[in-house]
Amino acid sequence: MFESLIGLVAIIALFVIISRQQSRIGLIERELGALRSLVLSGAVPFAARPSEQEASEGEAYTAPVAAPPADIAPAAISEPAPVQATEAEIPAAESVPGPWSTPEATPKTPEVAPAAVAKAARQSDVETALGTRWAVWVGGIALALGGLFLVRYTIEAGIFGPGVRLTMAAVLGLVLVAAGEFIRRTGFKVPVQGAAGAYIPAILTAAGAFILFGTVYAAHGVYGFIGPALAFTLLGAIGIATIAAALVHGQALAGIGLVGAMVTPVLIASQAPNPWALFGYLAIVLAATGVIARMRDWKALMAAAFFGTGIWTILYMTDAPGANLSAILFIDTVTLAVLALVWLSSRGETGPARSFDWPSIVPGLFVAFSALGLSVDLVFAAAGDALPGAVLLMVMVAVALYRPLALPLLYAAGLATVLIYLGIIPPTSIASDFSTGALGVDGVPLATANVLSLRLGIGLGVVFIAAGLWAARRFAASAQIRAASWAAWGVIAPLVILLALWFTFGNLDRDFVYAAVAALLVVVFAAGGEWIARAEEPPLRGGVAVSFALGGAAVAGLLMLHMAFDSGWTTTLLGATAIVPALATRWRSYPVLGWISVAAVIAVLGRVAFDPTIVGAEFLSMTPVFNWLLPGYGVPALAFGFAAWQLANTTDGRPRLAMEAAAALFALLTLAMLVRHAMHGGVINSDAPTLAEQAIYTLIAIGAGAILIAIDRRSPSSVLRYGSMAVGAVSVAFVVIQHFLVLNPLFTDESTGRIPVFNLLLLAYLVPAVAAGGLALYSRGKRPKWYSAMLALVAALLAFAYATLSVRRLFKGEFIGLWSGLGQLETYTYSALWLVIGVALLTAGVWLKSQVLRIASAGLIAVAVLKVFLFDMSELEGVLRALSFIGLGAVLIGIGLFYQRLLTRAAKEKG
Repeated sequence: MFESLIGLVAIIALFVIISRQQSRIGLIERELGALRSLVLSGAVPFAARPSEQEASEGEAYTAPVAAPPADIAPAAISEPAPVQATEAEIPAAESVPGPWSTPEATPKTPEVAPAAVAKAARQSDVETALGTRWAVWVGGIALALGGLFLVRYTIEAGIFGPGVRLTMAAVLGLVLVAAGEFIRRTGFKVPVQGAAGAYIPAILTAAGAFILFGTVYAAHGVYGFIGPALAFTLLGAIGIATIAAALVHGQALAGIGLVGAMVTPVLIASQAPNPWALFGYLAIVLAATGVIARMRDWKALMAAAFFGTGIWTILYMTDAPGANLSAILFIDTVTLAVLALVWLSSRGETGPARSFDWPSIVPGLFVAFSALGLSVDLVFAAAGDALPGAVLLMVMVAVALYRPLALPLLYAAGLATVLIYLGIIPPTSIASDFSTGALGVDGVPLATANVLSLRLGIGLGVVFIAAGLWAARRFAASAQIRAASWAAWGVIAPLVILLALWFTFGNLDRDFVYAAVAALLVVVFAAGGEWIARAEEPPLRGGVAVSFALGGAAVAGLLMLHMAFDSGWTTTLLGATAIVPALATRWRSYPVLGWISVAAVIAVLGRVAFDPTIVGAEFLSMTPVFNWLLPGYGVPALAFGFAAWQLANTTDGRPRLAMEAAAALFALLTLAMLVRHAMHGGVINSDAPTLAEQAIYTLIAIGAGAILIAIDRRSPSSVLRYGSMAVGAVSVAFVVIQHFLVLNPLFTDESTGRIPVFNLLLLAYLVPAVAAGGLALYSRGKRPKWYSAMLALVAALLAFAYATLSVRRLFKGEFIGLWSGLGQLETYTYSALWLVIGVALLTAGVWLKSQVLRIASAGLIAVAVLKVFLFDMSELEGVLRALSFIGLGAVLIGIGLFYQRLLTRAAKEKG
């Protein structure tokens, strides 16, 4: 079983190595193909510059293409000198003599065929890979495994006792380490181009460290020769020594040592584990790794050390009832200290590439997770550990402030704070149980929702505000992303804390205390935004950091209105507040001000979507017009219109267009809601609207289209232009869907009223026809031709529908449903009426020079002709049938005569 496992590990390692080399060989073959094409075409490839050779470190070596003898100068002959070098110091493309070889003069290369050059280069590279890189790596693995196999063989064969076997293994490990150091000190450099990844001293040292780890563990875990304390110390010392040896052997060896050091506590079990021994050991390993990683700028090694320490901390916290709070705080403090005082000490903090240090993400996440666990876990929270958790978050903010490159700590602390205080809200409490690894939403308030939570929330809010605004001002001119990050969390965290505390401890109906706190935040954030803007370069530019601060002031104002006023006043005042940022553009041209007005629009839309009655259906008065709907919709409409006018005179841009659209929308909503309220007896959330109500909506839409066109004529705007056309299209959709189909009295048999003329048909068809025709006439030359034609066609259809339905009402009375049948006189009347309407449309089309009306006339007359020949011929009898055909013939002849005279007059005018 053991041999199979070892063999599997070796096979996996070889597979990884071979895969990497195959990709490199493929790249080399493609490059050789390109070089061959150049040689065959007669072009001479340029020699690679030294900078390019250094940049290709780690890539496979490509054999040089043969050049004419005159282009190759003999290399100078020099005596070998012992040179000490590491893998990091040796360029991959540099060919340096090893300690076992003597440099020779480079002979002149004879000119050979290009195909032979490519073949020789390919063979040379494969030989290099097999003879140097693969051989060295497989050899190192074989040495490490060989030491373990030797110990196992002696056990199975019984040749030596346990002590002798362990001594032999330890000696083998030390010999390998010494051999690696000897080769390095005797002037070793990588002897083959492209073989820097097979640095023999590092591989020998790694194999020796691997064998020493196994020996110490066997002495403790298998034979019991040494106790846990000594084994723990020896394994830790080997791990730290391996990490230290990486200073001369490269980062890979440090990784091996770090893995061994982090695994050591798992290998050494104890009957009474001591958390201080564990975390003291981890602190030493972390500090040593930090020093070495800082000396060589090994980011991956530092991140791995933080990761291992964080994993141990979280694993220890899973034993929540027995966890030692002091030990947790100790290792978290050491982690932050190593980050701030070791890893990030004296680092450059300028330039876009240094906006933050990515290894800082790892300790930020784990320390923040520790603070989160102390605050929301039921066991820790019951013990009062939320206070140390909050202190950890404050320390993270302080470290991020002290070391600007540790910006991820700010994000981690802010996110943990948000999660903690969202978790105390009773409807959405986040419960975490480290002992079971569960995290869920159970709807039960946590133990953290107490006075301590209130006080800690105030403290954390003050810390985030002070640090956020101060740091945002500090970096406003030099690092915009960093400044924006500080400003964002200086706003987000306090607002979430205030919201959570209000939901948990405040009065949701009306709470003036929390409203006063929100008003204070409005002042602080607005003043902070101005303070940051004065430090910008150039000043008062209104960058992203300023936008976050002023946006936070706007959100705090929204919370203040909800906390201090009831539903009706909140909606009305919220709409009115859109004026404030628009007026502020008179003194400051910050881009965010216009968008804050747009945010007010979105907030009001959300409120009216949630409660269209503004104050609740049970509190809405039944008095027409003068009720909460008028200020609830009308005041925002006026405020949005004023804000649009103000923005047009100052900053202009897209916010102004959005405010214009919002003003038009809320003007329409105001009229529509008042109409619905009046026509339904004070109830606006009733069933589908009637035809009369829908007719008023259609008239409102048509009127709004005309108003938008008129405003656009005085103050051109793309929003007004396209908005007017959109409103016209909506009104046409209303007519087609509601008037002609859904709510048509022919299909619904709705009462049309008892009064002969002033009835439902007049309101639903004739008045909209006049309105649509007027808008079509008004929009000619001001809007696209298709828009005016569409409205003219709809007006003609509405007039046709009114005349037709009025005839039916004349014969049927108040109810005109289709199921009541058709009489012969009624049928004849339709034919005569349609012919008259057709002639009227033709006359109007000629007079108005409207092709649409003339086409509509032709269509209607065609329908009348079809009706007479297909329907009247079979349904009518006697004189009605004759009159139908006579009338049709007379009208058609008259139309022909009319067109002839019209064409003759046109010809005379041209002549």
